Amino acid sequence: MTKRSEPRTRKDRAVKILRVLKKLFPDPKIQLKYSSNWELLVAVILSAQCTDKKVNEVTPALFKKYRRFDSYLRANQKEFEKDIRPTGFYRAKAKNILAAAKVIKEKFNGKLPKTMDEMISIPGVGRKTANVVLWNAYGIISGIAVDTHVRRLSRLLGLTEETDPGKIERDLEKIIPKKDWPYITYALIQYGRKYCPARGHNHLLCPLSRL
Repeated sequence: MTKRSEPRTRKDRAVKILRVLKKLFPDPKIQLKYSSNWELLVAVILSAQCTDKKVNEVTPALFKKYRRFDSYLRANQKEFEKDIRPTGFYRAKAKNILAAAKVIKEKFNGKLPKTMDEMISIPGVGRKTANVVLWNAYGIISGIAVDTHVRRLSRLLGLTEETDPGKIERDLEKIIPKKDWPYITYALIQYGRKYCPARGHNHLLCPLSRL
């Protein structure tokens, strides 16, 4: 295969993959539970290296204890660590969440910003988190959120050869229509959970194996 034909081939493959995914998952959505934009950010930060299911087990009590955004500004870090401990990496997550609250209060008047550059200036927020938050909070499409499912499956399906999330994001943006950028993230996450998990299995039974 020539390098010249490869992007075209990947784009054709992406079209076929999207067609199948849209039949399997017409309207995939974020699985995290929250009731405000700030709670969305907290839940997404907690979801790093943790399942959405586990985060959803922790956040009801967390959001009940810290009902208002200002509650996080007054929170004790050691106590907060205990509150989120089951999500793993709790010390780093607690530090980032409480620091994020201070930055959002001081720099953005207590409201989540609406641009990628501003979002990634917040502690604990990288491109993946920013993409998820901007889309679910404001309907703003700034990129493709590359989590572990998206990273693994985009390589498995021949949409990229990269391993770095940033480079994978750029490869996917070249071959996926912008309107489908949020869709491809959640569709691949659900596909990975339902049909093609990371653990060993027979890939011939996966719906996209026909491609």
